[in-house]
Amino acid sequence: MKKVIAALACGLALTSGFASAKEYTEVRLAVDVPYEPFEYKAPDGSLTGFEIDLGNAVCAEMQVKCEWVIQAWDGIIPGLLARKYDAIFSSMSINEDRKKKVLFSEPYYNTPSSWFGPDSNKQLDVSSKDALKGKSVGVQRGTIQDKYVTKNFGDVVDVKRYTTSDDLVLDLQGGRLDLVFLDYPVGESTIMKQDGFDSISDTIQLGDGVAVAMRKRDKDLAAQFNKALKAVKDNGTYDKIMKKYFSYNIKM
Repeated sequence: MKKVIAALACGLALTSGFASAKEYTEVRLAVDVPYEPFEYKAPDGSLTGFEIDLGNAVCAEMQVKCEWVIQAWDGIIPGLLARKYDAIFSSMSINEDRKKKVLFSEPYYNTPSSWFGPDSNKQLDVSSKDALKGKSVGVQRGTIQDKYVTKNFGDVVDVKRYTTSDDLVLDLQGGRLDLVFLDYPVGESTIMKQDGFDSISDTIQLGDGVAVAMRKRDKDLAAQFNKALKAVKDNGTYDKIMKKYFSYNIKM
């Protein structure tokens, strides 16, 4: 009898474990705006961009209501941990420091980074500390590009950190920065459209890709995101969205 009772108890425990898996009906997604072409506001004020379209497609695949929450980048992980939203769907590159704080989904894209500046700087050797010495370099605060410039050139350049990419671009155009180091598609969508400015280096691949970030305990949500991301990649939805914004492949 004790064995029967023990077996029943074990079965109940397993059933309880399966039942505890959380099913989401609504997901709040944090996004840093603007970060064109990934997320920005259309003329009518609505959110648009590659990640907005992809996030909406993923939410549809998950059969959940998707709510976008605008959050400045430098507070985006603290906001997640404070439960202001359920996940970050905003070009967050995977790195070891962030892995200590958040749980990442499988990566869904990776793009190169590049140096941008006035056409007059096209001959500048941006791999050389001597060539960059004394230059004023703009980066978006807390990004993988910020880390790269700080680590490799922080002792010879004046690193200027910005909350938004828009402010960074404005200061470059206004002559308050010599160079900026950005995600290539962002520079392509903003800086390269302006007369007299261009990419001034080969592209540089950084990090392990971009993923959705969640609180570490939200493994059920991560599993749902992974399943939905795989589905939209496999059924052609991802490619259709990607081709709307990019002329090259960024899919992972």
